[in-house]
Amino acid sequence: MDMRDRIKEKLQDKIKDWQEKSIKRIYFAIDKKDIFKVTQVLFKELELRFITASATDMPDYFEILYHFSNDPSGEIYSVRVLLEDKLKPEIQSITPMFAGAEWVEREIWEMLGINFKGHPNLKKLLLAEEWPEGEYPLRNKK
Repeated sequence: MDMRDRIKEKLQDKIKDWQEKSIKRIYFAIDKKDIFKVTQVLFKELELRFITASATDMPDYFEILYHFSNDPSGEIYSVRVLLEDKLKPEIQSITPMFAGAEWVEREIWEMLGINFKGHPNLKKLLLAEEWPEGEYPLRNKK
């Protein structure tokens, strides 16, 4: 069974949408409430390597993509999560599962204002200490 089938079998109804952009780039969407369980399956059970996460401010929501690699095959799996509450965007931190997510979650928090619940160390990483509280440089201007 290839990795695509293993992921679909393990996550079943947690997958809301599945898109294969190319033979080695697969995107699938999940609900934000499932992020910890989904990343746990990918990382611990299927032994995919966490690469990074990226986030974008869209007009009606924030999008976070969690990127995982299946190193033997060269496939990249990107888990897509939409945060529809633009006034109080938040999601569970995956840092308690693996420390490699700590800095990227801090960067997303600092640049976009997305709160990562349960993150052990949300503090400034890139911006100067005197940067105004509540101003996020990567948010779209209204």
